[in-house]
Amino acid sequence: MPDSLSPLFPALSPNRHGMLAVDDIHTIYWEECGNPDGIPVLFLHGGPGAGLSPQHRRFFDPQRYRVILFDQRGAGKSTPLGEWRNNTTQLLIEDIERLRAQFGIAQWLVFGGSWGSTLALAYGQAHPDACLGFVLRGIFLCTQAEIDWFIEGVRWFYPELYAEFAAPIPPEERGDLLAAYVQRILSSDPNVYWPAARAWSRFEGRRVYLMPQPEDAPNDALDLGVGRLESHYMANLGFFEEDQLIRNMGRIAHLPAVIVQGRYDAICPPLSAYRLQQAWPGAQLEMIPDAGHGALEHGIASALVRATERFVPGRGFA
Repeated sequence: MPDSLSPLFPALSPNRHGMLAVDDIHTIYWEECGNPDGIPVLFLHGGPGAGLSPQHRRFFDPQRYRVILFDQRGAGKSTPLGEWRNNTTQLLIEDIERLRAQFGIAQWLVFGGSWGSTLALAYGQAHPDACLGFVLRGIFLCTQAEIDWFIEGVRWFYPELYAEFAAPIPPEERGDLLAAYVQRILSSDPNVYWPAARAWSRFEGRRVYLMPQPEDAPNDALDLGVGRLESHYMANLGFFEEDQLIRNMGRIAHLPAVIVQGRYDAICPPLSAYRLQQAWPGAQLEMIPDAGHGALEHGIASALVRATERFVPGRGFA
């Protein structure tokens, strides 16, 4: 059971882990945790580019679940770090199917937050027969409006962060901050891309939680993965057609889902979770009244654990 101070289950080590070459450029890191005979569940991290944390294993009862986690292309322990070439949503979906075949899994529960929710929806719509259901958090549908909010709209709540983010960009380029940052972050010159990647990561990271948190120690892997891959994917609208994930909901609308959303999420605002639930009448939307975007905020973490505890194959979230 979860411990007394946290809604999460106790810390867990992988049963096994390894690397899988998926093309001539990319090799992805994977790990398997929990009960080898348990309910298969796929964990999809956010970003893109944020990578795994040991905390991600703790949303699942290790006696009930067989948990498969992996660092997506260019993220975490996958190599090369921050590589945006051969890095699209469609290729990530192919990687997931390679992992499913490697582990001999017919169907699995799909769990993802933020960008992980985007990838979970895209994967489910591409391979609905491989999915038992979904647990999704901090919904991001990768529409132009959401990307505009992430870059520009957030200044209504965090004007000081926006000013800090815009400051390194010459005034004549500030009309399109995304393009200005993409040009710098994807540069081959470390003197150009490192300051830009760190600025991007800080711009996002300081608005994850509802309540201010202590500043984290610098994390070059996180900064480079998040800066490069988020900007790359946003510049390409996630490699989707506009509002594709909502239009294609008919492919997975028959499957059970729980959607967990922080009411004061300043990265992925609640409208996207509401729109998703409206297109998915069978999905259960739990709006957490005292939370922002962070998966480890107490209310969000508690709701996610409740969802995994309630899931019963064949019956959904009983």
